Formats: sequence, structure tokens, C-alpha cells
Amino acid sequence: MPKKIALTYFLLFISWFQGWTQVPGFFLKEDKRKVTIPFYSSNSLIIVPVSINGNQPVNFMIDTGVRANILFSKTLGDELGLEYSRRLSLVGADGTTNLMASVSPVNQLDLGPIVGNFQNLLVLEEDFLELESVIGVPVYGILGYEFFKYNPIRINYDDGKLDFFKNKALKWRPPFFKKLELSVEDNKPYVQAKVKQKSGKIIEPKLLIDTGANHGLLLNRETTDDIDMPSKVIESEIGQSLGGLLYGFIGRVDYLKIAKLKLEEVLTSYPDTTAFSYVIKDSGRQGSLGAEVLGRTKVIFDYPRERIFIKKANNFYSPFEFDMSGLSIKKLPVDQTRFFISDVRENSPGARSGALPLDEIIAINKVPVFIWELVEINKLLRSEEGRVIELELRRYDPVDSKKWESLSVRVRLQKQI
Repeated sequence: MPKKIALTYFLLFISWFQGWTQVPGFFLKEDKRKVTIPFYSSNSLIIVPVSINGNQPVNFMIDTGVRANILFSKTLGDELGLEYSRRLSLVGADGTTNLMASVSPVNQLDLGPIVGNFQNLLVLEEDFLELESVIGVPVYGILGYEFFKYNPIRINYDDGKLDFFKNKALKWRPPFFKKLELSVEDNKPYVQAKVKQKSGKIIEPKLLIDTGANHGLLLNRETTDDIDMPSKVIESEIGQSLGGLLYGFIGRVDYLKIAKLKLEEVLTSYPDTTAFSYVIKDSGRQGSLGAEVLGRTKVIFDYPRERIFIKKANNFYSPFEFDMSGLSIKKLPVDQTRFFISDVRENSPGARSGALPLDEIIAINKVPVFIWELVEINKLLRSEEGRVIELELRRYDPVDSKKWESLSVRVRLQKQI
């Protein structure tokens, strides 16, 4: 082949390769079959450090349930030197809260061996999620659909590791994994499942796969008359979303089947209908699968070929336990480790103990709170029926926060559902 022709082909190849790596999306930096990155898991939510445009890394949550990449703080965006192209008014998930956000285009998001090129960021002007108070560690944003769209991704909750594969690396089903068809609609992933309800009725709902939701199974009653809420439920907060807290009921179903994997007595959320419900109806889904179920599996998302591979993790058969105290605990987003009671469920062990909302927790079972992580406290409060938890509290004067009284309460854990 003449040198001139060979050089032409080489230049065409370089041009094609550079064009591929410069399209919007996440890619491997090196020509490898896969790379592995560790993640921090809090209640099976997936948190990784991400550098924006070469700045110091900050924590992002990987969330299949959202379309856009989101940065929670415009103050942080300004500190990072982000540029904005337009300003948007959004409606929160409760259908009433107005959220203001700015769009920052053409950013580079770096995860070590993985790079996100030409990434848009939706930058909230106020952090409505306040995830640190719920999961106990600072989280500044979300990676959504863009992270998954070109490459298979394996999530190993047992080891806290994420494998990011080359686009064509998984041509065959990995050993011992079950295959499940995946439909990606409006940049969100859906699967079909089978659910046997306490009424005995079996349904086959279309479910959103939502790695960023800390529930197990969620069923939206407004989408079909076939969803029967069980007779034994408790009314509770069921999640945090853009726009504030979501409320509803917690119950159980007899079993949930996904790709022939069967989970029994699954805790199930039944959210109240909101002004946002029409969006759920329009999507055609009847509910969602969250981290409490997904965290019991090893799962591979393959968006390009519209499939999921899934198998049991070590904790697959662990019972689904709900909080047995009736206390909702949140972390104050400050430098010191501080926890407070955000809500007390009526007629619960926590209510009978005398604990009140806004009480600050100073020690748990004589152990100062700076020793505790929020995830450990939540595990303790759902650990064993009959266990007595001693809380040392500080109750502030509602008029003068510099005044308080100290008190100690005892909470005997009792199954509520």
C-alpha cells in the first residue's frame, strides 16, 4: 500500500476515534475490557467521588431513576467555576414545590479510570434533597442515565465495587446470572416483575429500576385497581425526593419475583397520590424497585442491548425488617457528628418512651454519638424485637436554643409491620 494512502487511512482512523471519544457520554480512558471502581454504600445507595472539570472530587450518587446529572448546590457550582446557559423552573415530585435550577453544559466528569465528556449538569439553586441528613454522608449530586447509556455496568453490593465494561465486552451471559429483558424509555430503565399480594391477587407490574431509592418495592395504587394495599400497614414517611418528603403506607407482599429470583415478605411502600401522579401514569409503570431489593443482588445493567443480568448476593435471603422504634433519625449537615429525631410515629415504642421531634441525641446505649454512623443507628433500630435502646437526649427551649434540658429515655423495639 502506498505510504500516502496508508497515512490517509491512519488519519481517518484517528479522526473516527477522537470523534467517538468526544461525543457526550462516559467512556474508559484506556483500551481495557473493564475497570473497577470502589463505591461507598449507605443502605445500598451507591456513592462515588467525582471530579468536575479537574476540581477536587465530591461525592455523587449513581441513580438509574433520573435522566439528568444533577448538582445539588449552585453555591458549589459557582465555586467550581461552572458556566450556565439557561435557568429553569421545575416542579418537585410532590407536584407543588417549585424548584429553580440552572443548566451548565459541556462539563467533564472524572471518576479515575472513567471520564464523562460533554456532560450537562442541572444545578439546583437550593438543595431540596439534603441527602446527608438522610444517609449520613455528604452527597453533592447524582449521575443519571448518561453514566449507563453506552456501557454495561456491574454492581457488586457485597464487595462495594462497580465494574465499568467496554461497550462490546459482554456478548454472552455471565455464569450463574439470570437474564431479564430491560426497556429503556425516556432514558429510564424498566422491567416486568411478578408480585403476589396479601389479598392473594398476583400482578405483573412494570417497575422502574431505581438505584437511588432506599425502599425495596414500591407500588403506585393510582395506576391500577389491581394493586391491593394489605390490611396490616403503618403510615410513615416513605422517602425523600426533589420537592420534599413523600408520605404513604408501608406493608408487605407475599413475594416478589424478578428473573425467577423469589424474595418473600418484601416490605412494600404505597405512596399517597400527589399532583405528580399523572407523570407516573403516563410512564405506564406501576411502581419501582429500589436499593433495599437491588442491594440483595449482583446486577449488570446493559442499556445498549436492553437487558439486565442478575444473581443472588450473600444477603439475598436476609429478612426485610422495618424500623421497630417509631423514630426517624436524621443527621445535622455540620462538621460535628450530630443527630436529631425528625419524626415520632404515633402509638410506637418511641412515642411511648416520651421522645419528641427535634430532640437531639447525645448518646446511644451510653456510647457518644460521635462514635456512631447514621447507617449503624438505623440498623440498630430494626435489629431485634424486644431489645431495649437507651437514648440520652437534649431538648431545646423552643424560644431560646441556648437553653435545654437533658433526659434519658428507653425504647423497647417492637415489630410494627
